[in-house]
Amino acid sequence: MDKNVFEQRFQFKPFLFEAIRKLDFERPTEIQERLIPSILKGQDVIGQSQTGSGKTLAFLLPIFEKVDPEVQKVQAVITAPTRELARQVYDVAVQLVGDSKINVKTVVGGTDRKRMIDQLKNEPHIIIGTPGRIKDLVVQEGFSVFNADMLVVDEADQMLDMGFIEDVDQVASRMAHDLQMMVFSATIPENLEPFLKKYMNNPKHVHVKPEQAAPSEIEHIAIPVRHRDRIELTMDIAKKFNPFLAIIFANTKKDADELADAMMAEGLNVDRLHGDLPPRTRKNVMKRVANAECQYLVATDLAARGIDVKGISHVIHYQIPTDLDYYIHRSGRTGRAGMSGIAAVLYERDEMELLEKIEKKGIDFKHQDLKGDEWVDLNIQKTKPKKKKNPKEYVMPKPKKVKPGYKKKFQEKQKQYNRKRNK
Repeated sequence: MDKNVFEQRFQFKPFLFEAIRKLDFERPTEIQERLIPSILKGQDVIGQSQTGSGKTLAFLLPIFEKVDPEVQKVQAVITAPTRELARQVYDVAVQLVGDSKINVKTVVGGTDRKRMIDQLKNEPHIIIGTPGRIKDLVVQEGFSVFNADMLVVDEADQMLDMGFIEDVDQVASRMAHDLQMMVFSATIPENLEPFLKKYMNNPKHVHVKPEQAAPSEIEHIAIPVRHRDRIELTMDIAKKFNPFLAIIFANTKKDADELADAMMAEGLNVDRLHGDLPPRTRKNVMKRVANAECQYLVATDLAARGIDVKGISHVIHYQIPTDLDYYIHRSGRTGRAGMSGIAAVLYERDEMELLEKIEKKGIDFKHQDLKGDEWVDLNIQKTKPKKKKNPKEYVMPKPKKVKPGYKKKFQEKQKQYNRKRNK
């Protein structure tokens, strides 16, 4: 291969270019191109993008470049909202280490606290983990972050939803005074602003829009339920696809369990993943998924941003997500690394408007139905926009006594008043 585009764009240490070649990344993504130079300069950054945009390397590469392996102190802390996502960031980080002697440790819940403290006696250079467990160990002096001057908050909007921002705040408040904060998130909710203003100094905000972030290799199929049993229809679709590996997303844990139980009873090779499962079970499920030992995984949105494994050929939306942005997060599990994928969504007739809202995010649906054993194209009429009612014009009351020429002046005043009112 000719000189890697990363080598043309950035001045990294040789071990990083070696790792990039092994990972088979030829060119930086948009978010990497726009943020890495700022992170290398020590600037605070906000990277706003959907899943699959390459944000993990956007912060890991400059952090590895800046860490000094000769200083045996924690220099960077990377927080992620779920154990699965933290472990995946850790797995990528391990692939970057090479011969650099940079020590990386993962710190997540569901593992023995005392054993973890023992492992952290020789402080690593980079800590990757969930906010609650990192905060607990910092408070108990399992390790110190006083000298750490780089903090990543990954999936910040999900952190906010899950109530973890306070834990991140407590960790950040114990870190170096000249802290460089890197925030990555699909959306920047208003409730997140106070936290960002507290720690960030004139951050560079890069927004990679959804239509740019959604992989074009994904074919999106919309399938009407049409009074059929949703579980039966989902199983028919799953069997028709006969995927290498499919993730089926449900909106609630109860729905996920019902669907997984039905699929299991049908003899399908299925696993499930949601927040009520014990940590050990979740870890084993992720291992089976990574090793392609199951054909179907029924999951809640806990996994929408936390699964990054090769070979996911299909995503099935058992229901349209409550937050429409999650359609893109879920679908982004397939069609990765230049491969193609299929995302199918089941919908009721009264949900057509929701599909049209998703289309405005850059998604082009093919409307099909499964009739017998064949896919049939559908001619779907879009919902008509509701006509806006013109506001009734206000009629100004006439005074009892009128002067000569008043009628003309009154009509002009009436027109002016209604023009202002209708703006």
